[in-house]
Amino acid sequence: MGDILSVAYPWIKGFHIISLISWMAALFYLPRLMVHHTEQVGLTGDTHKIFAMMEYKLAKVIMSPAMMATWLFGILLVATPGIVYWGDVWPWTKGAGVIAMTVFHLWLMRRMKGFQRGENTVTGRQYRLMNEVPTLLMILIVFSVTVKF
Repeated sequence: MGDILSVAYPWIKGFHIISLISWMAALFYLPRLMVHHTEQVGLTGDTHKIFAMMEYKLAKVIMSPAMMATWLFGILLVATPGIVYWGDVWPWTKGAGVIAMTVFHLWLMRRMKGFQRGENTVTGRQYRLMNEVPTLLMILIVFSVTVKF
């Protein structure tokens, strides 16, 4: 298995980056939709239904599959012989960042389901603040991998 992963490494890495870009785009955009849903639309009416549908499709059709692909290709990268030395700090900081990103993803999914039910307890300002979470985690993850501190 190790030989196959070593040969496929550049392809796996490429697919990992592509799926990560898709995941990040959705993680950046969904909270922005929720800001506008909260501040401009409300929880009833036709526009609410349109926003709820857009949030649902973004979360279910793009964000969740992209997250699963990112995890899949990331695990394959970790399983590739000679790629990760677990005595370094960077694999652990990257892993912590990815787990935190996944927790944020799950938080967004709960918020999306709340909008689907016509419920929301988060303010537009809180969504704006939460929109910074993926940026901070992305910085941690990228520098963990590139600088390997």
